[in-house]
Amino acid sequence: MTADRRRVVTVRATARWLLAALLVTAGASHLTWGRRGYRVVVPDWAPRVLRMDADAVVVASGAVEIVLGCAAIALPRERQRVGWAIAAFFVAVFPGNVHQWRTGRSAPGLRTDRARLARLFLQPALLAWALAATGPHRRR
Repeated sequence: MTADRRRVVTVRATARWLLAALLVTAGASHLTWGRRGYRVVVPDWAPRVLRMDADAVVVASGAVEIVLGCAAIALPRERQRVGWAIAAFFVAVFPGNVHQWRTGRSAPGLRTDRARLARLFLQPALLAWALAATGPHRRR
């Protein structure tokens, strides 16, 4: 393996571990200290469509984040599938971010319209991060 290839593998592995840490931490916050703040992000239509109240949506999404974060590390042979699942999760929660921005509802760390708008642009970056960190490792 060339030095450049080793560097790429190391960067991707580091990115995957950091993504996993982010997901597990965010998931834990959904279940504990941030739970109340995340309820305002749940769009008004989601509890009807999902047939669960806003708190259950927050708990379920937190549990999914923890599982995805753990899978990103624990399932190296399924790395690409896990990456696509993480990307799909980021797409699935995007309507909540749009809802929060449109309604102007504050949550921890998102108390201004500017912060809520910036979060909308963060979501595609997270999606790209997930795919880049878990994508195929090509051989030359």
